[in-house]
Amino acid sequence: MSLKRYFICILSAALIGLPLVGLGQNMVPNPGFEDFNACPRHLGNLHRDVAEWTTPTSGTTDYFHMCSFHMGTPENFNGVQRTVEGEGYAGFYAYAPDDYREYLQVRLKSPLTAGAEYRLSFYVSLAERSDYAIRDFGILFSNNPLEIDTKKNISKAKRYEIKENTYHYLETPAGDFISDTSDWSRVEARFEADGSEEYLILGNFRTNRQTRTSETGRSSNKGAYYYIDKVALLELKPELAMAQAPSKTQAGTNYALDSLQVFQSLLFEFDTHSLSSPGREELAKLYEFLSQDPDLQLHLAGHTDGKGRADYNQLLSEKRCVAVARYLENLGISSSRIQWLGFGSSRPVASNETEAGRSRNRRVEFLIRKTPKPLPDSEK
Repeated sequence: MSLKRYFICILSAALIGLPLVGLGQNMVPNPGFEDFNACPRHLGNLHRDVAEWTTPTSGTTDYFHMCSFHMGTPENFNGVQRTVEGEGYAGFYAYAPDDYREYLQVRLKSPLTAGAEYRLSFYVSLAERSDYAIRDFGILFSNNPLEIDTKKNISKAKRYEIKENTYHYLETPAGDFISDTSDWSRVEARFEADGSEEYLILGNFRTNRQTRTSETGRSSNKGAYYYIDKVALLELKPELAMAQAPSKTQAGTNYALDSLQVFQSLLFEFDTHSLSSPGREELAKLYEFLSQDPDLQLHLAGHTDGKGRADYNQLLSEKRCVAVARYLENLGISSSRIQWLGFGSSRPVASNETEAGRSRNRRVEFLIRKTPKPLPDSEK
């Protein structure tokens, strides 16, 4: 069976091909929308209820948290979606009738360093009641916060009416429309800072006419509403990678291609998806191997023991794959090279009647394949 579930890494075409590097601290405070001033109870509440985050316009960006009955997770007025991690996320209209837009704004922990390279990533999921999906998200940096009295898109003309502000604008074009309503899609862009970046604003800065859209087949007349979670802005540090990434001679680990293998040090405790220290060390060795050849693709398969409900075990097996995938991504492996699928408790390798057997079944397997290169025209 092929592995069909995967994270989507959406990169600007001009930014693909940067070297694998180490990562600094996350410059975004409250990146998962976990810290709040008040448990959300009403729509359009992000600027009041969420710590650190504000809205730069009159648009009514929403906040969802498990503590709330009216604005909860995973169920809320726009559908059902689990958090990427934790208990909260935000929601905003990236496309709506009459150019209506919603945005999120946050002050970074410190201004970015001019000339340094950074990676911005976040996870989005299209709400079930959306009748459109979009391909592009805008990323705007400013040296001062924006306070614009509009409910429409923040156009370039509106931005430059504020004379004292300096801007750095990016977009994250995608190969496909981001239309998944069941899983999260990871959006990523890399860039060189100019030193003026102190505030981050996320959303769609284009008009409806300029926005590329795809109809979802629903008829809600609401546009494209996205949940957003886990925003990360990390400085890319080549010297950190040299110090932390294991070298080929240090690791000394080779992996057979096209052969299903199991992480020997990555057996999980009951009902958890946390990585142990030995498991992280084993993943560091795998990272070193994968980083030697960008054509290598990693396929993950997650499993649980036989205790618990089948639907819960299915979700837990998926979370174990996600934990492995994220750890490798943070080391520097592009998420576009990782595919995964959870099998719950359906494929045990040992008896579930003993604790030793159940421990062996709580595992993640992997398979490494090399993407074949196309033949030159002369050899076809």
